[in-house]
Amino acid sequence: MKNEIDIYICGFPNEVQILLEQVRSTIRQVAPEAEETIKYAIPTFVLNGNLVHFAAFKNHIGFYPIPSGIEAFKKELSVYKQGKGSVQFPLDQPMPLELIAKIVKFRLEENQRKKIKTVKKKQ
Repeated sequence: MKNEIDIYICGFPNEVQILLEQVRSTIRQVAPEAEETIKYAIPTFVLNGNLVHFAAFKNHIGFYPIPSGIEAFKKELSVYKQGKGSVQFPLDQPMPLELIAKIVKFRLEENQRKKIKTVKKKQ
């Protein structure tokens, strides 16, 4: 049975579907325990809060690791168009899957630290 992200991905041309699946698979490898869902009408991985989002557009794959994820990898991401909490990976260039994996790992650790702080405050 297809989940929401499968349905989202199926709405794009085959070549874009392949790229979206590569990004999705990379995120899953780094964060296998994260939940897949749709938030803000785009694929989202959630673990101790929103982890990362991604989406397809006419000329790029948008990747959204929130501003701290962009800031932490500012140098590596400098070759890509960016927004406050987003980066655009052009469809006509290889997907930087290793970089995506590093960013997801960073976000996992960041969300884990936030969870620990929240638990300590409640005690």
